[in-house]
Amino acid sequence: MGESKTVPVRDFHTHTTLSDGALTPVELLRRAVVNGYEALGMADHSGAGSLERVLREAAADCELARRHWGIVALPGVELTHVPAASIPDLAARARAAGAAFVVVHGESPVEPVEPGTNLAAASCADVDLLAHPGLLDEEAAAAAAENGVFLEITAKSGHSLGNGRVARLALAADAKLLLSSDCHHPGELLTPEFARTVVLGAGLTDDEATRVLEDNAKEFLHRCLDRVAI
Repeated sequence: MGESKTVPVRDFHTHTTLSDGALTPVELLRRAVVNGYEALGMADHSGAGSLERVLREAAADCELARRHWGIVALPGVELTHVPAASIPDLAARARAAGAAFVVVHGESPVEPVEPGTNLAAASCADVDLLAHPGLLDEEAAAAAAENGVFLEITAKSGHSLGNGRVARLALAADAKLLLSSDCHHPGELLTPEFARTVVLGAGLTDDEATRVLEDNAKEFLHRCLDRVAI
């Protein structure tokens, strides 16, 4: 087993009052700074009607936090409970509206997401992260690897029931894993220690956990930074 190391928190799946989170965007960012976050991505729930508005409002507070607090704050969006067939069009719209990254709400074991959402998201090159994909199958894992879509290990209660399966299938398919908090409340923000606990709890080795928390998170961050001017 490799030596365990502490890595800074880079969390790209959080929510604010722009959807169903408890904190305004700027308050979430302030609390993340206090928690020692290096990077935070906002991914509020959106569909066809709210997409551009959510991104516009998130971007304004992200810019404010970057300028005054130094945190790498990034505006994204989570396409949530949308028809699977609509994902390519909505993801392209999000990119055009300035999203640094696009998340799709996957087929969580605790929500009635439309079957086929995992595969549609994993097959879409405009999607960056398939969140909490629950009972992920081999076809979707292979599609994610082929299209560069990261698969989420989540710290969120309920959604996390699929973490072990997601980790196993992602590793078998050579798809990239990414840890996210899916934070809706301040107590759900990550710390470096808890982040590692969640990834190890999904069945990864210590070395695999470090790759997820450091290498994969850096790769995802650099992808985002290539899309936004900071």
